[in-house]
Amino acid sequence: MNITNPIKITAFLLACFVTSIAQAADIWVSPSGNDSNKGSQANPVATVHMALRKAREMRRLGDLSVEGGVQILIQNGTYQFAEPLLVRPEDSGTADSPTIIKAAEGASPIFSGGVRVKGWKKSNQSIKGLPRAARGNLWVADIPFIGGNWLDFRQMWVDGRKAVRATNLYDRELDRILSLDVENQEMWIPTPKQDFNDLDQLEFVIHQWWAIANLRVKSLEKQGEKTKLTFHQPESLIEFEHPWPAPFIDKDNEYQGNSAFFFTGSAELLSQPGQWFADKKSGKLYYWPKPGENMNAAEVVLPFLETIVQIEGNLENPVKHFGFEGINFQHATWLRPSQFGHVPLQAGWYILEAYKLKEPGTPDKAKLENQAWIGRQPGGVIVNNAHNISFELCGFRHMGATGLDLVSGVNNTGIIGNVFEDIGGTGIQAGFFGGPDFEAHLPYDPKDPRELVHHIYIANNLITDATNEDWGCVGIAVGFAHDINIEHNEIRDLNYSGISVGWGWTKTIGASKNNRVHANKIHRFAKQMYDVGGIYTLSAQPNMEISENVIFDLMDAPYAHMPHHHQYIYFDEASSYIRAINNWTERDKFFSNTPGPGNEWDNNGPQVSEEIKEKAGIKSEYQHILNK
Repeated sequence: MNITNPIKITAFLLACFVTSIAQAADIWVSPSGNDSNKGSQANPVATVHMALRKAREMRRLGDLSVEGGVQILIQNGTYQFAEPLLVRPEDSGTADSPTIIKAAEGASPIFSGGVRVKGWKKSNQSIKGLPRAARGNLWVADIPFIGGNWLDFRQMWVDGRKAVRATNLYDRELDRILSLDVENQEMWIPTPKQDFNDLDQLEFVIHQWWAIANLRVKSLEKQGEKTKLTFHQPESLIEFEHPWPAPFIDKDNEYQGNSAFFFTGSAELLSQPGQWFADKKSGKLYYWPKPGENMNAAEVVLPFLETIVQIEGNLENPVKHFGFEGINFQHATWLRPSQFGHVPLQAGWYILEAYKLKEPGTPDKAKLENQAWIGRQPGGVIVNNAHNISFELCGFRHMGATGLDLVSGVNNTGIIGNVFEDIGGTGIQAGFFGGPDFEAHLPYDPKDPRELVHHIYIANNLITDATNEDWGCVGIAVGFAHDINIEHNEIRDLNYSGISVGWGWTKTIGASKNNRVHANKIHRFAKQMYDVGGIYTLSAQPNMEISENVIFDLMDAPYAHMPHHHQYIYFDEASSYIRAINNWTERDKFFSNTPGPGNEWDNNGPQVSEEIKEKAGIKSEYQHILNK
C-alpha cells in the first residue's frame, strides 16, 4: 500500500503555509476597536468582517505589504457574529502570500454565533403543568428579541456548560413504544405520567436501531394505560414510510424490547436542576440553576447562527491559501428539528423522502429494497470549493450539529491540533453523501473530479462529547472522498461510532480510494446506540488502510434492543478492498455484514504489541490540547 507520498506533500504544503507568513502584513482586531480605524495594533478594527474586507482590498489594490502574506490578528475577547463570516474567492492568498486569521500572542479569542441572556430574576410566576419539584426554584429572563421575533433556539449554555432542555430522559428509565399503525401514521405508547397542556413545543424522541428521530407531537390521546400519538408533517410521513432504520418491535421477545423513547421541550418535563424551558408565546426563558450557580453573575448564551464561518468558493474560482490558527468557534444551533422534525438515515443525514420499493432492485444493486434522498446538517464551520485551507490549534465547541464540514471541492487541506468538544452531531465531516438530487445508495464518481474532497490531513485532534444531541452521528465521518489521512487523533465519549469512512452501500467502485485511518485512539463509544463500530466502513474503497489504531472502552448502550451488537472494527455492507492491520483492541470483537471482495485482515485484537498501543493517539507536540 502506498498512500504516504500524497500525505507528505499535503503536510509540506501546510508547513509552507505557516512559515511563509513570517513577514506578513498585519491587521489587528480588538473588541475595543473601531471599524473606522486603520487596523494597526494601536488602532485596531472591531470586527473580523471588517478586517477581512481590509485584507481583500489590500490584495485588490496590489498593496506591496501583502507579498509575505496577511495576518489578521485577533486580540482576546468574544466576537459576537450577527451573520456568518463569509470567506470568498476574492479573499484568497497564494502559496507565497497566504491569509491567516490568527489569535494574537497569548490570546484565545471566541467567534460566537450566540447571544447573551441578561436580566435574570427569581421567578414567582405560576406555570401551568410545572412539576411540584421545580416550583420556587426557577429563574426567569426575557428571550432575546431579534429581527422582530423571539429568538428560536434549541440549546443553552450556562457558564460554558450545556444546560438540558426539559426532558424525562433519565439513565435506564425510558419507556418503550407499544405498537405502530403505519397506515394511519399513529404510534401507541404507555400513558405518560405528565398531563401535557400545550403540545406546541413537545417533541417525541425515539430510539431507532442506529439513529434517533425527533418528532413534533401533533396530538396526544390518552386511553387508559395506553396513549395514541400523532405527529406533524413532513416527519410523520417519513417516519412511518421509511424502511430503515424504522422503529423496532420485538414481537418475538428475542431482544431487549421495543424501541425506547423520551419526551423533551415542554414545561411539564422541567423537574431537575440544570434544565430549562422556553415559553415562546410569552417570550420567557425559565431555568432551574444547579447548586453553586449564581444567576446574577452567570454567563448564559443562546445560539443565534447555524453557521459561524463559511468558506465559499466555486469550481472555476476556489478559495485558496487561507487558514485559521488559535481561534475558538462557539455557539451554533440547528433549527430543522423544531421546524420540520428530524428522521435520519444514518450518521445524522436526515431523510427528505424514503420508501420501500414494491419491486426490489436498482441498476447498482439487484436486491436493494429501499431508496432515500437525504439532507446535510449544517456545520458551525463549512468549507466549499477551497484549496490549501488550514485549521490549526482551534477550538470547535458548543455546536448544535456538525463542528467542521468539508462539503465539496476541498483539497490539500489540514485539520491539525484542534479540540472538538460539546458537538451536537458529528465532529468533523468530509465528502459527498447524497442529497435531494442523488439517491443515497448509489455509487458516486462525478464527471468533474474538481467536485471531490481529497488530500485532507486530519491529525492530532481531540474529539470529545460529540453526538450529544443526535446520538446517531459520529466523531469523524468521510463519505465519497479520496486520499483522506486520519491519524493520531483521540476520539472519545460518543454515542455511536468513532470514525466512519465510506457511503453508498455499494460494491461498485466510486470515488473513494486511498483513504487511511492510522494510529488513532478511540474509546468510550457506543454509549447509546447499537450496530456500532469504533472504526466503521461502507462500500468499495480501493487501497484503504486501517492500521495501528487503539480502540477500547466499548460501552453497553442502555436503550438499544440489541445492546451487544457493537464492535471495535465493523466492515458493513459492501466494504471492499480494505486492509486492516495491527489494530489493538481490548477484546476480539469484530463484525462484517455482507462485505465485498478484496479485504485483508492481519493481526488485529488484544495480542497486538504494546509498542503500537503506546504510539497511538495525539503526538507529544500536540498533547497540550488535552489540557484545554
